Amino acid sequence: MFKSIEYQLYIYLILLVASTGLAVYLFTIQAYVYAIFFVFLIGFSIVRLYMTYNKYNKNILFLLNAIESGDYAFNFTEKKLSRRERELNRMMNRIRDILSKAKQEVVENEKFLSLIIQNVPTGLIILDDRNNVRHANSATTKLLGLPVFTHLNQLRIINKDLPDMFRELKVGDENKQIKILNEKEEVQISLSVSSIKIQSASLKIITLYSINDELEAKEMESWVKLIRVMTHEIMNSIAPITSLTDTLLFSYKNLDFTDFQMLKDTTIDALSVINSTAKGLTSFVESYRQFSGVAKPTCVSIQLLPFISSILMLEDAEMKSKNINVALNYDSEELTVLADSSQLSQVIVNLLKNAIEALNDVQNPTIKINISREQKDKIQINIANNGAAIPSEVVENIFIPFFTTKKSGSGIGLSVSRYIMRLHGGNLKHSFEDGWTIFSLSLLNE
Repeated sequence: MFKSIEYQLYIYLILLVASTGLAVYLFTIQAYVYAIFFVFLIGFSIVRLYMTYNKYNKNILFLLNAIESGDYAFNFTEKKLSRRERELNRMMNRIRDILSKAKQEVVENEKFLSLIIQNVPTGLIILDDRNNVRHANSATTKLLGLPVFTHLNQLRIINKDLPDMFRELKVGDENKQIKILNEKEEVQISLSVSSIKIQSASLKIITLYSINDELEAKEMESWVKLIRVMTHEIMNSIAPITSLTDTLLFSYKNLDFTDFQMLKDTTIDALSVINSTAKGLTSFVESYRQFSGVAKPTCVSIQLLPFISSILMLEDAEMKSKNINVALNYDSEELTVLADSSQLSQVIVNLLKNAIEALNDVQNPTIKINISREQKDKIQINIANNGAAIPSEVVENIFIPFFTTKKSGSGIGLSVSRYIMRLHGGNLKHSFEDGWTIFSLSLLNE
């Protein structure tokens, strides 16, 4: 097809060059009549070159312009043309059909995707690089209690600080929680942020969903577990008191005046047990007061390396007496956090004491402490020991207040420690990896 075009171009190009050469020669020998003839021939060659090139090029340019504008409502005729021209037009019509079909498939896929986005239960907000709302699905408007959502400033209706909070969200934020009051109820929302680049535009994708049901289920589960533990503790204390008072009542009702000494001994023993049990109940109530009375932290800047080193010095004597090896690793000596020094010390001391207890009867007992930067604004402290793993049936309860497997334990150490960490905007988690029991504290970087 293009071979024919090339031949035509070559013929007219050769004619142009030859005519130009002859015209120059004829002018040189002053054969002006013949020279003028070849000048006209030069013009003819130029016109034919242009027409031959443009004849096939204009349709291709038209096709490219139509593709660029997305308009496929055109058709190149395939009648009353040479074979080469018909083949060219047929090929361009085929290109049109292929691209038109592809465009239709894209449109259908967009409609399908839009339908899915509109019907998923998770809220979805798409912001451009200027934080303008490009799209918000129906789950978002329902969750926020807005009829439509086209601009972040609409969030001022819910909370005046909410627009700025959304603008400050960073790509990579996960499970960031906010509480809002929409037209129906108070809603706890979890947010996650990701991004995508389409052509030259950078878009921020925010997913949001209500965690009210999850929180209520967790809260109910926690209350059930707490009540179960408290019931167990209280019943264990009340049962012997009830039994002993029944015994005393029976003895006094059936008093034999000849058995005063035996009755006296029985009474003293019973009162001793009641007294001991009452002290246990008092201790239990004191533990409850300690758990519920944790003060709001007064945060200051703490350089972690010297802070933890000083705590290790306090526990050094006990660890040496048990031949416990201690390894302290850190990313940088300059890592600092914002925390209440007294409360953070309480948490770390509690975890160290638990680790020391876990290393009884362990060969080569070791405690590893690692301080690292996990995220730009997060510092993590891992306290690990190579003692026996906590049994799986116990692990799920270790952070429940008053749950303990120790004979003398109050069962509030870990629960108070986690509560303190959450007051700091961090967390306390347990894991077991490669023979090491690990408790991880996360804190905000200064």
